[in-house]
Amino acid sequence: MSLRAWSLLLVLSGTIFLEGIDVAMLAVAVPTVRADLGLTTGTAAWVMSAYVLGYAGFTLLGGRAADLLGRRRMLLGWLTVFLLFSGLGGLADEGWTLILARFMTGVAAAFMTPAALSIITTSYEEGPQRNQALLVFAGTAAGGFSLGLVIGGLLTQLGWRWVFFAPVLLAAAILAAAIALVPKEPRPARAKGAADAQGSGSVRGGFDLGGALTAAGAMLLLAYGIIRLEHGLTGWQVTAAVLAAGLLLAAAFVAVERRAAAPLVRLGILRKASLVRADLGALLFVGSFFGFQFVATLYLQELRGWSSLQTALALLVMGVDAVLAPTLTPRLVARFGNARVILGGFVLAVVSYALFLPVGPDWSYAAMFPTLFLTGLAFALAYGPLTIAGTEGIAEEEQGLAGGLLTTATQFGSAVGIAAVTAVYGLAGGGLDGFRAALVVPLVMVVLGAVITATGVRGGAARAPEVQEAAQAQEAAQAPEASEAQEAPEVPQPATNVTV
Repeated sequence: MSLRAWSLLLVLSGTIFLEGIDVAMLAVAVPTVRADLGLTTGTAAWVMSAYVLGYAGFTLLGGRAADLLGRRRMLLGWLTVFLLFSGLGGLADEGWTLILARFMTGVAAAFMTPAALSIITTSYEEGPQRNQALLVFAGTAAGGFSLGLVIGGLLTQLGWRWVFFAPVLLAAAILAAAIALVPKEPRPARAKGAADAQGSGSVRGGFDLGGALTAAGAMLLLAYGIIRLEHGLTGWQVTAAVLAAGLLLAAAFVAVERRAAAPLVRLGILRKASLVRADLGALLFVGSFFGFQFVATLYLQELRGWSSLQTALALLVMGVDAVLAPTLTPRLVARFGNARVILGGFVLAVVSYALFLPVGPDWSYAAMFPTLFLTGLAFALAYGPLTIAGTEGIAEEEQGLAGGLLTTATQFGSAVGIAAVTAVYGLAGGGLDGFRAALVVPLVMVVLGAVITATGVRGGAARAPEVQEAAQAQEAAQAPEASEAQEAPEVPQPATNVTV
């Protein structure tokens, strides 16, 4: 790729790095924030949950808004919102201010991240070049989270407010670079009518307000219901009612979309098996990863008495994916195809989590190291290729939607994983037995993900690019008359890819 292409990729990857480091730093700092401001346990929990609620609740809408309203516009605008509300969090003196700041930061990430992802998928040519860009993007996300654990521990020692101010400085730098490097795009065309809307989904001018409201409402209720699962059986009636209301709104959303002239989400996109398989796989894999990381953190801090910085340094080895995702994974994808590499990541995660099941009260770090390393390696193998599979073969005008669906899946996955392990830990009575019971949750999730991914391998989705190109060449050679029989001349398409 050219220098400009790499520069653009660096800026876009910076947005996902910002999102990852922001979450990780706060996860380390919350106990200090709670003690300094005198927050209740419930308020401190909502400082974390508010971000997840805002992110998961608006990601689907954010992805489609990038298609309809302009990717560059969404990226720059919501990156600014992210910056402002992160700053508000650093100035907060009360719990409600922190919760508001985290909710709006999550909403900003819900619009910003799919926009950045869709700029990548529309700026780099589909194939090896786009795959490399997406794997760098995925590796940067992992690196942000891994480094955030350590940086958060260090900044908390200086003062927890720096955990909020540091992202402000980083966001300002990314915003300045994005203004200079992200190419401007033409304003979306006005809607052409219902016929176009029901076809390719290329209508970009109409905005489905009914779909937007029902989608946001359904996602918010479902995300809140999942977060409430952390309480186990306590208040289960409220949890059940919230989840039921979310499902009813989701059904209403589907009904609205079927009748809309220019739907927010073209339901036909969900007939693409590879996209659905990738989104489900991402939900399960990311959920298992965050669930395991949460349990491991509790084990080290609560049972073993390690400090937040010691815990962060211990978990840093999982950040090996930040190095391997852009280096090793592209070679494996080129040789074996997405589905087989994803399946390998799931199988490796199964082995990794299973090794940690018999965890003892005095395990040495050497005993934990294989699981931590294999978990990072599994993430490197699975996450990037899942991103490729979730956006591959999607029309340019729906890349934001595909990115929004994928990001929605990952956010719900993280919420499900953390809520499930917390609930199981509580139901098992806490202590070492509780940790061991909770560790079963990520193991079950990756086993299910491996089964789903295996269907893609059996279906032939894992063919390497070279094999696919050979098959296409053979088909063309067997029917050369097909191209000669075409009467209409080929219409040149405007170049939208980054020059390489």
